[in-house]
Amino acid sequence: MLNLGAYFPITDPTWIFFIVLCIILLAPMIMSKLRIPHIIGMVLAGILVGPYGLNILERDASFEIFGQVGLYFIMFLAGLEMDIEGTRKHLRKMVIFGLLTFFIPFIMVYYAGINWLHYNKFATLLLCCILSSNTLIAYPIVTKYGLQRHRSVTLSVGASMIALTMALVNLSFIVGAVHALGNSGHSPSILTTFILPLLKLGIYLAGMIFIVPRVSRWFLQHYSDAVTQFIFILSVLFLSAAITTFIGLEGVLGAFFAGLTLNRYIPRLSPLMGRLEFIGNAIFIPYFLIGVGMLINVGVLFEGWHTIYVIIIMVVMGTVGKMIAGYVAGFIFRLPISSAHMMFGLTSAHAAGSIAIVMVGMKLSIGDGNYLVDADMLNGVVMMILFTCVISSLMTKFASQKIALKDNVIHEDEKVGDDEKILLPLKYQGSMNTLVSLAILMRNEALNRGIIGLNVVLDDDNVQKNQALGRQLLEQATKAASDANVRMQTQSRIATNIANGIMHAFKEYEASEIIIGLHEPKNERDSFWGIFTENLFTELNRQIIIAKVVQPLNTIRRIQVAVPSRAEFEPGFHRWIDRLARLAGNLDCRIQFHGRQDTLGLINQHIQNVYPDIRVDYHLMQHWNQLPELAQKINEDHLFVVITARKGTVSYKSVFDKLPTELQRFYQRQNLMIIFPDQYGEPMNVMSFAAPQKREEISAYAILRDWLKKKQS
Repeated sequence: MLNLGAYFPITDPTWIFFIVLCIILLAPMIMSKLRIPHIIGMVLAGILVGPYGLNILERDASFEIFGQVGLYFIMFLAGLEMDIEGTRKHLRKMVIFGLLTFFIPFIMVYYAGINWLHYNKFATLLLCCILSSNTLIAYPIVTKYGLQRHRSVTLSVGASMIALTMALVNLSFIVGAVHALGNSGHSPSILTTFILPLLKLGIYLAGMIFIVPRVSRWFLQHYSDAVTQFIFILSVLFLSAAITTFIGLEGVLGAFFAGLTLNRYIPRLSPLMGRLEFIGNAIFIPYFLIGVGMLINVGVLFEGWHTIYVIIIMVVMGTVGKMIAGYVAGFIFRLPISSAHMMFGLTSAHAAGSIAIVMVGMKLSIGDGNYLVDADMLNGVVMMILFTCVISSLMTKFASQKIALKDNVIHEDEKVGDDEKILLPLKYQGSMNTLVSLAILMRNEALNRGIIGLNVVLDDDNVQKNQALGRQLLEQATKAASDANVRMQTQSRIATNIANGIMHAFKEYEASEIIIGLHEPKNERDSFWGIFTENLFTELNRQIIIAKVVQPLNTIRRIQVAVPSRAEFEPGFHRWIDRLARLAGNLDCRIQFHGRQDTLGLINQHIQNVYPDIRVDYHLMQHWNQLPELAQKINEDHLFVVITARKGTVSYKSVFDKLPTELQRFYQRQNLMIIFPDQYGEPMNVMSFAAPQKREEISAYAILRDWLKKKQS
């Protein structure tokens, strides 16, 4: 008879990797059917195929290496995804709730660990770190109900960040204390336990705050290649983890702070963020979770009631502590009971951070071949994760329904009937990535609509060659958009007039706006707008954004916006504010508006209602002739945005005729964006050969007027 046991555990690297890939592929499908979080599915799969299960795989060096990388990726992505600006806005309430949701479970678990579980003080403190932190497992439920901007959700996210940070800092103290105890054989002193780790942490943080951001900004400005940027980010991640390990702290803390430090330079919707999330979530994090499952011995559950007792204590203490913190915070902030339900639901789940912390404890030796985390605690933590994820999901869904139905939450930025459909005319390889990134960062993510990529070539002798190059450009643009998980619909078309070709596509797709690159003059006689750009904003009354960005978007530190008077009377007033606010929010940079008091007041009202978390300033600019003075305030890492108008519209000024000259003279080297908003006028119904091939930038009347002025002077 065939003895299958002789073939297990599998040792061939090819088969090992194939089985792991099958688990990564199938586990989420099965867990979705069972309504179990995917993270638990990976751990359960590791139990099944591991040495304590069917013994199909053994935990070899690949699981050690990939698992360590996956552990760092979990904490790194947690730092990258933190809403830094949201934390600043609601800092006081977040700190209060964060302290409550950390210390209440911490105290309760410490009492239970010492008196009921009879752990030593270091194991108890480690368990306190696990149960006082939390993971936002149920956040997708909030997104489904459109409650991302609800106050209770914002406070819960910020409190989760604070609790996780405090848990990781305490973990570093525990690691340092255990190492000191192991080296000396005596109880560590206050100097060893607290002062030295704090000193080392302070030196490390100083380097991360003052050195890494400057190096990162310089590197990302000078190297735009996707692979190069990706490798650089990973280098910062592992250097940070290595340094924290070297100074006696824990590598996961370094990975987390690397994410916080690079948060500003990796926008959430950027292709770079998409690549990091893809490689982490597709390979390394699942490898880590499967490896965790392979460490769990399910057999101990049937050897007695002790492990079940440990699980019950962990689930009850952790959940009750988070529940008390949520409802106490709701009472202090005078929030409705549905908001308190939400705060409890979102902060009660334990997942990635808990696994990361318990894995650190498994490597901490306390002598005589024993480790800080034993089999009972490991099994208890994994089962606790399963139960708390279920509790969190159910409570968050219940709270979301209550808030959506009773609190009547309405979001102005998610209006029914929003016509957003961005058309992206592409011509040059050099500006393609920037324009695609701009469209992604400005789009309304809630609508989940794609982008229209367009390439128009002239019908001349080189039409076939240019069309082939255009198709290649559109393929690259589609790939860049897909890296950020954004769909792109493309079209390559031939036209005798580039502007007419773009306008025909605009009408066919029923687009809402155009984002296009600014023409680059090849000589002094070349016009500012180029051959066809002026035709676009003259013939179309919809929003046109013209951009010239000379450095990577994720290195922009500030957006400066010049707004003309009476801009609020144009129908596209809120559309361009929305686009710039989303851009500032996704880049996590400050935005400054320059304009008259009444216009700035209406801008502020819209931003406070719809985008309260972005950093925004307002500066008075009484007259448009102050535009050249702004040049002194625009640095090379700023984006200067000019809101202009078409002739004959409400906010048009005669001084706009000089805009190209002023921009060429004062803003030639700056990152520049010019916006023609939606404005009243005849819609584009008829386009024919009668449309002029070229519109002159300066009229003959203006030339004659200037000539007469010179003669008179």
